[in-house]
Amino acid sequence: MSIQESLSQHVKQAVASIYNAELESVEFQSTRKEFEGDITVVVFPMLRVVKGNPVQIGEAIGAYLLKEVDDVTGYNVVKGFLNIVIADSYYQNWFNTIKTDATFGYAFPNEDDKAVMVEYSSPNTNKPLHLGHIRNNLLGYSVAEILKASGKKVYKTQIINDRGIHICKSMLAWKRFGDGETPESTGLKGDKLVGNYYVKFDQEYKKEIEALKADGLSEDDAKKQAPILLEAQDMLLKWEAGDDEVVTLWKTMNQWVYDGFEVTYNDLGVDFDCYYYESNTYLLGKEFVAEGLKTGVFFKKDDGSVWCDLTDEGLDEKIVLRSDGTAVYMTQDIGTAIQRIKDYPNVGGLVYTVGNEQDYHFKVLFLILKKLGFDWAKHLFHLSYGMVDLPSGKMKSREGTVVDADDLISEMAETAGEISEDLGKLDGYSQDEKDVLYSTIGLGALKYYILKVDPKKRILFDPKESIDFQGNTGPFIQYTYARIQSIIRKADFDYTIDTPKIDLHEKEKSLLKQLQLFPETIQLAAVQYSPAIIANYTYDLVKEFNSFYQNVSILGADNLNEKIFRVQLAQAVSTTIKNAFSLLGIQVPERM
Repeated sequence: MSIQESLSQHVKQAVASIYNAELESVEFQSTRKEFEGDITVVVFPMLRVVKGNPVQIGEAIGAYLLKEVDDVTGYNVVKGFLNIVIADSYYQNWFNTIKTDATFGYAFPNEDDKAVMVEYSSPNTNKPLHLGHIRNNLLGYSVAEILKASGKKVYKTQIINDRGIHICKSMLAWKRFGDGETPESTGLKGDKLVGNYYVKFDQEYKKEIEALKADGLSEDDAKKQAPILLEAQDMLLKWEAGDDEVVTLWKTMNQWVYDGFEVTYNDLGVDFDCYYYESNTYLLGKEFVAEGLKTGVFFKKDDGSVWCDLTDEGLDEKIVLRSDGTAVYMTQDIGTAIQRIKDYPNVGGLVYTVGNEQDYHFKVLFLILKKLGFDWAKHLFHLSYGMVDLPSGKMKSREGTVVDADDLISEMAETAGEISEDLGKLDGYSQDEKDVLYSTIGLGALKYYILKVDPKKRILFDPKESIDFQGNTGPFIQYTYARIQSIIRKADFDYTIDTPKIDLHEKEKSLLKQLQLFPETIQLAAVQYSPAIIANYTYDLVKEFNSFYQNVSILGADNLNEKIFRVQLAQAVSTTIKNAFSLLGIQVPERM
């Protein structure tokens, strides 16, 4: 039982005993640093059931706790806040229960609990992954790991957008201009090769638009009548009809892209439990559109297109099938959601990691699934996140102005290497060891910089700013972890034994209190789907440790019991840093 749970019971007993009143809950907060105390009871909410002066109520409850609760050694009241002093022995007893627990803070699922499926990445097979995909992958992967640590069974998945007009654009451009080149013949990763042809299509499309405008067409008409676009639309119809030549080309080019994606995912350190493909699920979506037409969920317009009327819900009409019978994104997403629950019947909720430009799309999707009668639709969540901007401006895939994910990962390692070399702390490292370290620091910097920000906020990403060995950065936290490992390696005594109780230094107590917050931090991050909560908790823990390190001698303590306790405390902090960073997908180096 935590100190909050224990005190909550005693405070309720105090109110019942003194005022003959019943409290439903007790509100706590951390004691402000300028006051004596370890935990604070907020008295004001009690005034709903206890009439009187909040200072006098606080004094009465404080006196009761001091008399009745062994772990309470003092109190003071400031206005309506009861600051409680907790005995050193409580913290040491608690610490002894967790100090060797390698999974401290984690909860584990019950067999009967429903699972959660987290979707992320979900790229198009017409271009390589870029900086925007990196935020998506890091968020989705981290949220999945946090949900696991909170006690949920989790499946990581993605829907690969492998069909549609945008895919046909790359295919057509390669067919027209590719001259048979392949990843093997060019030495390019397959996703990059296909992405080049997506850019090539846009270039040719713009040329044709200008030519048609020169012939007297309006810009709108020119965009619709450009021959290359009409040919791409025809290719999509042939694909849906199962044309052998088109389908063979589609399979070949998609495989090039999948091979390229796997390299990027591996370098980025993310993985998946299952894959879904739009080319499979859109047909199931069509089936349920047909079913919904019969039951009145959808209606057909005069041109044959199928729609869902959501005006009663404050939205508008949404198309789910084009007039020519081809599917739209909504069709595919309906089919994918249904297929996932069929494949994994123990899944009780889905988390979609998708940028905030799709907020409306997911409101509509969730409403349609509810209208189709799926009970699980009320457990769907859109993890909406802000875009990633660069100092140079917004990225555009079709114009080839994106920051390539592979290039960014490489550049982060190079920058980490340059800074590490300048600091001159790598004597005795082989080149291979240096390369591994640079990659660990570079990726840690990238991931932390992105994940420490609330998902809903836009990010202005500055690679150099992220690799800083001071401040709220990944490398600063990694360096603290490595420093602790150095301390542990230097300990020339058995620090694994239990020690008698000691008087705690205020910095030891502060550090123990910060450690205690880790389990509830994981639960809060899981409820809010926010890796930023874990990132910023870890930074606060590291700040507390560094303050402890600067004020309290660890290996030079006055007696062996103090040395043992402080090494154990340092080790528990490093375990928690490692566990917290693993939830962010970040590795920690043993030496830096």
